[in-house]
Amino acid sequence: MLKRTLFILMVSFATITPVGTAQAAIPWAQIIKEAIKRVVKAVDLLIQRRQNAVIKLQNAQKALENTMAKLKLDEITDWVKKQRDLYKEYYDELKKVKVVIAYYFKIKEIAQKQVLIVEEYQKAWNLFQKDRHFTAAELYYMQNVYEGMLDETAKNVDLLTLVVKSFSTQMSDVKRLEIIDKAAAQVDKVYDELSSFNHENKVLSLSRANSEFDAKVVKELYGIQ
Repeated sequence: MLKRTLFILMVSFATITPVGTAQAAIPWAQIIKEAIKRVVKAVDLLIQRRQNAVIKLQNAQKALENTMAKLKLDEITDWVKKQRDLYKEYYDELKKVKVVIAYYFKIKEIAQKQVLIVEEYQKAWNLFQKDRHFTAAELYYMQNVYEGMLDETAKNVDLLTLVVKSFSTQMSDVKRLEIIDKAAAQVDKVYDELSSFNHENKVLSLSRANSEFDAKVVKELYGIQ
């Protein structure tokens, strides 16, 4: 799964220097973003297939209705049975479409926040690397923290993938919703931790400014008012 892919990448970069190892997380972030895109695309495809199924049933219903006038009395019973079966299949499929669409918006909202986490990480990390107020050891520590956050984000992508696959299994709506709620809570937690960590590092850098001009440079770097 995605977590295993990240682990393989970590091993590949194990012999690089601390700063080099930190820079190696950028490709991992891109892998996560691509995985999130695949989840959203899979749900889009799922909805499209469901909607196509409903359209086919609607067309079949119209075909039956159009042939009704041609039926003889002894064929009415058979027609009624076909109509009843068709309507049942139609409404069952329509129900599935509505369920998928309802989950789609929840999944997409979580996916968008995951993308935001990755983008905020990339933006902050690029800035911290340019900041001379941090030592190589401190940058290495930051990256260890970021790696943990990326790992959690990868796990959440796996949860969303599980939800998408669940539509082709016998998973109950209760269980499916439970997984979605779990992913949403974990994504919020990672996002809050990331925001707090980035803010603390910016404040730390500002506190190390040794002149008014230096402080101005730090504020401009991080967009601090």
